[in-house]
Amino acid sequence: MRGFALSALARRLAHAGYAVERFDYESLAHGAEAAARTLRQRIRASSGTVHVIGHSLGGLVALEAVRDASGLPPGRVVCLGSPLRGSEAARQLAHWGGLNVLLGRSTGLLCRGLDAWNGARQVGVIAGRVPVGLGMILQGLREPHDGTVAVRETELAGIDAHAVVPATHTGLAFSDEVAQLAIRFLRAGAFAPASAAA
Repeated sequence: MRGFALSALARRLAHAGYAVERFDYESLAHGAEAAARTLRQRIRASSGTVHVIGHSLGGLVALEAVRDASGLPPGRVVCLGSPLRGSEAARQLAHWGGLNVLLGRSTGLLCRGLDAWNGARQVGVIAGRVPVGLGMILQGLREPHDGTVAVRETELAGIDAHAVVPATHTGLAFSDEVAQLAIRFLRAGAFAPASAAA
C-alpha cells in the first residue's frame, strides 16, 4: 500500500501527540532493500526519538532499516501484519509464472523473511485474524490468517510483544484497536497496560 493508505492511522497517532511523517517507497521498481537504506538515512537525519510503524512489507523494511542502530536516534518499531518469517502467499506468487511481477524487486525479502530479531530496538507485532483476501484462493495459508499473511508468519524470535486482533490484512491500517495498541507499545514497549502485565 502507498503511504496515503495509512492516513487513518496517521491521524490517530497525531491525535495522541505524535508528529507523524509518512514514508512512501517503490517496492516493485526499487525493492525493499533500497527502501530500507533510504528510511535509515531519513531516521538518521532526525533528532529526538523516532518510532517506526510499518504495514506488511513496510514492517520488514522498518526492521531492515534499524537493524544496525549505530548513529540512529532511539525509538521502537511496530509491525502490522508483516510476514516477518516470510510469506507463503509471496512464495506461491513467485512460482506462478507471470504473477511474480506483482512482487517486483521485493520478492526475496517477502519470501524469505528474517531468521530472528537481534537489533537493539524493541519490536511489537500486531497480526490480524479475519481471513478475507488473497489467502482465500491460495493453497497452504493456514488458519489463522488475515487474508494475506498467516499469524504464524508474523511471529519471530526476539520480538518484544505480539498481539492478534480481529482485522483483515488491509483492515489493520484502519483499525482503531490497532492504533491504540501501537500507541501503547510506542509509549511503554508493551501492548498490555502495566497493571495487566503485573
